[in-house]
Amino acid sequence: MFYLIGMKKRNIKILVIVIAVTIGIVLFFNNYIYQDARDIATEKAVYTISAQELIADYENDMQAADVKYLNKTIVVEGKITKVVDSLITINSTIFCTFNNDNQLISVDEVLSVKGRCIGYDELFGEVKLDQCSIKE
Repeated sequence: MFYLIGMKKRNIKILVIVIAVTIGIVLFFNNYIYQDARDIATEKAVYTISAQELIADYENDMQAADVKYLNKTIVVEGKITKVVDSLITINSTIFCTFNNDNQLISVDEVLSVKGRCIGYDELFGEVKLDQCSIKE
């Protein structure tokens, strides 16, 4: 009889531990793994910078520039040098990817573009932004 009572308490402890671990795993996945995508268009820009300054920062010290700009929402001001479908180029060195075609943007326009900095390509000397929008 005592053996059965001891066994039931042990089973209850194991069941409580299993439930606690399961809840912990579910909370971890909901909070850290399955996060909503960022909406860069509605985020406040951390930096507003000219295209020349952004390129100069990366050329002078790429690691420091990555710490400062990488994966952050920034506004880049400069002259549009190329427009192709959903991609524009600012000052021939900053490539901005939009979620839609940019039929209203024309070459030689001076604009401010807001986007997320996704890195610097050392080989081509280019900074890349994605999820871009025109800053008015």
